[in-house]
Amino acid sequence: MCSHESHEHVLCNQCDMLVSVPELQQGSKATCPRCHTTLVSKWRYPYKQPAAYAFSALVMLLIACFFPFVKMSAAGIENEISIFQIIEIIGATRYNALALFFLFFALVIPAFCMVIIILFGLQVHIHKKIKVWFSRILFQMKSWCMAEIFLAGVLVSFVKLIAYGDIGVGLSFLPYCLFCVLQVRAFQCLDRHWMWNRIEPAPKLEQKLQVGKTGISQNVRLCLTCTAILPAEQSKCPRCYSHGSVRKHQSLQWTVALLLTSFILYIPANLLPVMTTSMLGSDMHSTIMDGVILLWGDGSYPVALVIFIASIMVPSLKMIGIAWLCLDSRGYGNKDPHRMHFIYELVEYVGRWSMIDVFVITILASLVQMGQLMNIVPAQGVIFFGVVVILTMFAAIAFDPRLTWDRCAKKHALKTVEQQEGAIG
Repeated sequence: MCSHESHEHVLCNQCDMLVSVPELQQGSKATCPRCHTTLVSKWRYPYKQPAAYAFSALVMLLIACFFPFVKMSAAGIENEISIFQIIEIIGATRYNALALFFLFFALVIPAFCMVIIILFGLQVHIHKKIKVWFSRILFQMKSWCMAEIFLAGVLVSFVKLIAYGDIGVGLSFLPYCLFCVLQVRAFQCLDRHWMWNRIEPAPKLEQKLQVGKTGISQNVRLCLTCTAILPAEQSKCPRCYSHGSVRKHQSLQWTVALLLTSFILYIPANLLPVMTTSMLGSDMHSTIMDGVILLWGDGSYPVALVIFIASIMVPSLKMIGIAWLCLDSRGYGNKDPHRMHFIYELVEYVGRWSMIDVFVITILASLVQMGQLMNIVPAQGVIFFGVVVILTMFAAIAFDPRLTWDRCAKKHALKTVEQQEGAIG
């Protein structure tokens, strides 16, 4: 029997290929030779760098919470709001879910993740179970940190409002911009494989493994939470206590169910108004497409394209892409797995940016409160749209990209058998 240690071999979480990772130089990374997914990164200061960026990000966020964020003046009326006032103003409407979207995705989740990174970076003594729980949350929440998307939504809202009055930024605007940059950088400097090995070495596997072959063909599986290599029949990981299987349990069923639900909700999200503008006593209801047309008519072509791509094209293409991935994994289409893997990575990355229109309406509805002159309030369509974005993100998470490569392997094995039978015949 040969002892196996996971820091020497890594199972790719995208294609299930077993890769031998050599000792890395500082500032380098190892990628999968099959699907080119980054497996392990080695930073110069793996403890200090993420913690320094995370601490700086929290300081910037703290400063941003105590000063005015943005302001607008029109016809002698001026309105100025802080970050916390955004939550208060939106929460006072019937659409509290919109305030929760902003609170959790742009503030709470990113801040909580930064706190966890600081605790690990400072190597604070924490009970192992708490440390494991924090680690699991950290990497699960990474996709839900949308501070930079909210900031992009603020900039788009400026373009929309510039025709109605003077737009300005407060003292907290620059600190919030720095917070967005720093929290993204903190995540970039944190390697999941390295961090879990520092919490506890991966369990030893008393089995000889062959590099270049898939885990499923060698009766082993990857723990998607902590990257440990485990026997296929072992459902609970001894390092992170998470439960799993060789492939995500009922991956296609969950993906299709979430996809169908998001498609059903996408219809009212586009037909119902997402906001109502009251100007001098008259109300104007606007759908997502109305906003694109208005921006295009005002000559703001780049911004109109950004909103159209993020709010119309991306959700539609994402649903089509996920459906295509599901069909391909079942053997319909039989496209090149590298191409399908690219589609999966694209779907997983760009889908969260559809939330930009939700954040645009959040900032518009909180900033434009000017009595009888002009008011903007959210409408029911924005809630439907926000739920669609969240459901499509869950659908991408539920899909197991290794199914695409499994289909390719089965097809190759079947072709080999047919060739052997033909040679015998």
